[in-house]
Amino acid sequence: MTEEKMKQLQERIEYHFENVNLLWQALSHSSYANEHKQEHRKDNERLEFLGDAVLELASSEFIYLEYPDMPEGDMTKLRASIVCEPTLALCAREIKLQECLLLGKGEEHTGGRERNSIVSDAMEALIGAIYLDGGFANAKEFVKKFILTDIEHKKLFYDSKTILQEIVQGEYRDEEIRYDLVGEEGPDHAKRFIVEVKLGGKTEGKGIGSTKKAAEQEAAYRAIIALKGKE
Repeated sequence: MTEEKMKQLQERIEYHFENVNLLWQALSHSSYANEHKQEHRKDNERLEFLGDAVLELASSEFIYLEYPDMPEGDMTKLRASIVCEPTLALCAREIKLQECLLLGKGEEHTGGRERNSIVSDAMEALIGAIYLDGGFANAKEFVKKFILTDIEHKKLFYDSKTILQEIVQGEYRDEEIRYDLVGEEGPDHAKRFIVEVKLGGKTEGKGIGSTKKAAEQEAAYRAIIALKGKE
């Protein structure tokens, strides 16, 4: 990754680092750090640990203030939908974070740049880096701008299978939902599953994920969008 790309990323996130080394570290996957040990490169795992805690506090405060009548159990579910891996990966791609990741050769060749787990971890690491560089106020502002947006959309994405089931029970009582694994791709250590969701035998959505469950959730999400479009 070039310094120009680093500069462009900082422009996109509207935050400029005093200590740019923290940004380099946030973008450095363990596979890259292992290949550059002689350069004493640090990976982003410790920053990810810190960013996870900052994200949880920032999102908890946001939900508490924005939804004053929401019960504690619903607040917990909403927070989970905001901080889950697919949602964070979605937010990361909106700022093109995956383009800036520093990956080892093996991870690069096996599609690591598109893997939700790697991209979402980097997003948390970036939050941790902003926290260390500019304090909680700046980290919270980043979370608010780039993660705590379009909450209803993210909630839908998180629990799509349950929501699809409720839609079918309410409007398509005679139809059966079925999830079919229709394909697999990639090597064993980085496999991606392809799932189609069928309603009454007709395919309504298709999803791809690193686990069958993740692929089913995405397929259900696509089906909900399709069904809503027909209404």
